[in-house]
Amino acid sequence: MVSIAVLRFPGTNNEKDVLRALSQINGANPFLVPSRKGIAGLQDASAVIIPGGFSYGDYLRAGAVASVEPIIEAVRNFSEDEYPVLGICNGFQILTEMGILPGVLLPNNSARFICKWIHLRVSDYTTLFTEGLEGAILRIPIAHAEGNYYCSEEEWTVLNDEARIPFRYSDETGNITNESNPNGSIHNIAGVINQKGNVLGLMPHPERACRQVLGSIDGLQILENFVRVIKC
Repeated sequence: MVSIAVLRFPGTNNEKDVLRALSQINGANPFLVPSRKGIAGLQDASAVIIPGGFSYGDYLRAGAVASVEPIIEAVRNFSEDEYPVLGICNGFQILTEMGILPGVLLPNNSARFICKWIHLRVSDYTTLFTEGLEGAILRIPIAHAEGNYYCSEEEWTVLNDEARIPFRYSDETGNITNESNPNGSIHNIAGVINQKGNVLGLMPHPERACRQVLGSIDGLQILENFVRVIKC
């Protein structure tokens, strides 16, 4: 069994969904870690997931306040020691605020909160998180007000050349189009990976696409790969 710490900040609201989804995966032992526990809360963890929500009410910027919490230094150490880290939605925002991942999540170009199902094309299947997903088009929901990913052209070139963009918004057939871009993200980017390949930030919610009764189990494939990465 691999121990996966699921963080909860004031304002986090997807931790139970993540815990429930991970409980479906053989070999996963998820446990909740309130941020107030600080670095000690991650002592028994083999991996970390930062779930979605509105940590600290998204004051200043989404993820900005949470990114300076003491427990975040433990997350930074995890990433530097090449343990797997996954940031979902607000978790992705926190990882960019920390500087672990490049770029920033800006307000949606519609200036509105968006909650709907979208399609993701697996644009790079050579990463640890997308192994076995070659050619996959995933149906997963989004729910965010600040999911408009932006980075400089220099950062984009590096991310693209190093195959660190595993997921891009697409239509249901996998075409990358302006119409399939829900929030204005540069180059339809939905997720990025750090240079070491052990940290993934993802705006869509895979934990909400893990039961067929909810409309899709495509998100389970991403979380199963995350658990597999921990075992490697």
